[in-house]
Amino acid sequence: MSKHMKRLNAPRSLKIHRKDNIWTIKTSPGPHPIEESIPLGLIIRDYLNLTDTLKETKKVISNGEIQVDGIVRKDHKFPCGLMDVITISKTKKDYRILYNTRGKLTLVSIPTKEANWKLCRIENKTIIKGKKLQLNFHDGQNLIVKKDEFKTGDVLKINFKDKKIDETYKFEKGTISMIIGGRHIGEIANIEDLQTISSPKPNLTKMKGKTDFSTLQEYVFPIGKNKPIIELPEVKIQ
Repeated sequence: MSKHMKRLNAPRSLKIHRKDNIWTIKTSPGPHPIEESIPLGLIIRDYLNLTDTLKETKKVISNGEIQVDGIVRKDHKFPCGLMDVITISKTKKDYRILYNTRGKLTLVSIPTKEANWKLCRIENKTIIKGKKLQLNFHDGQNLIVKKDEFKTGDVLKINFKDKKIDETYKFEKGTISMIIGGRHIGEIANIEDLQTISSPKPNLTKMKGKTDFSTLQEYVFPIGKNKPIIELPEVKIQ
């Protein structure tokens, strides 16, 4: 597998100028797939414009000045994806990665008090040794819980400090959600109904927002009970 990537072949979710240069940074294997992630070096150089060259970018990152989800990352190719929190220690600024309505991964500035937690969607549940229940999240993380009180599709608010669950946002009627795929990507709407399809086709979810529409259940990401608990992508970074 190639270690390099041309800008013209880069995932469409990246907000980069595709004809300025030939090459761009390619993500290394990690918690998010290449099509749904931004290399950490691109965030520092192209998104935030904190550096001018790749050499400067590598130096900043290798000095341990950047945290992703509260952990110092020193690989400029580290993949950062949906709901990840980026902390810049020197500028004392924090950002959350979300989709905008054009399907691009974008950075949203957030207050420091919101930089110590993230939202994680349950993708699967497994039984491990000792008959313990393990929750598998969308960002590759796992969490062992004592009680089986969660369902696939639920979103948990996880604290970085102690990895504890602060709140739970159920995948059920009435929950406000962000659409993370398909034609309505980036839109915010409430779950109106869950449709189980009795065939190999994926289940659907009826959504009620500015317009009513249906989308795949895997595209629905709960972000609050009555209102979003996160800053939304309409906030622009200067």
